[in-house]
Amino acid sequence: MQHPNTLAERARAFLVAMHGDVALSHVTAAQLWGLPLPQRLESQEELDVMCAPKAGPVKRKGCIGHRGLTRRTVVTHCGVAVTGLADTWVDLGEIAKQGLDLDDLVVAGDVVARRLDESHDLGAGVKMMRTALQGRVRPRGKAVLAQALTLISPRSKSPMETRARLMFRRGGLPTPELNVNVEFDGDGDGGGEGEGNGGAGWMLEGDFVWRRQRVIGEYQGKHHTDIRQRAVDVARRHLAEDEGWTFVEIFAGDVYTRPKRIAMLRRLGRELGMPDSDLNLR
Repeated sequence: MQHPNTLAERARAFLVAMHGDVALSHVTAAQLWGLPLPQRLESQEELDVMCAPKAGPVKRKGCIGHRGLTRRTVVTHCGVAVTGLADTWVDLGEIAKQGLDLDDLVVAGDVVARRLDESHDLGAGVKMMRTALQGRVRPRGKAVLAQALTLISPRSKSPMETRARLMFRRGGLPTPELNVNVEFDGDGDGGGEGEGNGGAGWMLEGDFVWRRQRVIGEYQGKHHTDIRQRAVDVARRHLAEDEGWTFVEIFAGDVYTRPKRIAMLRRLGRELGMPDSDLNLR
């Protein structure tokens, strides 16, 4: 018999020997759902296994037992029973002290909200996450989860876009539109999605758009280092600048490294017409 190698294979093999209602939860569920996690949790090998409240927690080598399954939605994903997306996100709040902070919960929450929106109705994701949180009795991490809910946006398309957005917020910058279309000017009033201003057609989709100030912020991830992608990026930048937009490239160092972060906030503040005194440059 072939030894199970992937997480899904190990989970299926483990659950075969289990009796009663059980499902994978917490970090294991998040891993199976492909949610972004800090490296220490991403590499966790123990399986989080949840059973009903009246059953004793699972105590087996290689697993972490939890109770409370009847208060969670259970679905089949990757061929195994796992807690649903909204409940999985709420359960991450229980392990906040094990290496998850507010930003990590927002990063994972953006992914959950976007996927729930895609599989249900627009705007359903955050509502379902809030309902899951409110359905718990004294959940651990409730305060940080409630705070994270106010910061989640299903329009973020990558973890680093989320972290950059949180950086803008803490720095005191105006809230940008996320991943929206920018159009060529039609009658001189500025291009815009859904503004009915006679725009002359689609120009590009911007990661972060401050429309009134005509500023576009673009996060440059690893895939942007590809020479062909870089050529596309340069063409997009020149196109926007020819139309009177300011195009600002944002890199990981601008988010994680304090001197670069301060320099980026100052540059964006300058382009948005804000003096340094209005910014939070800690």
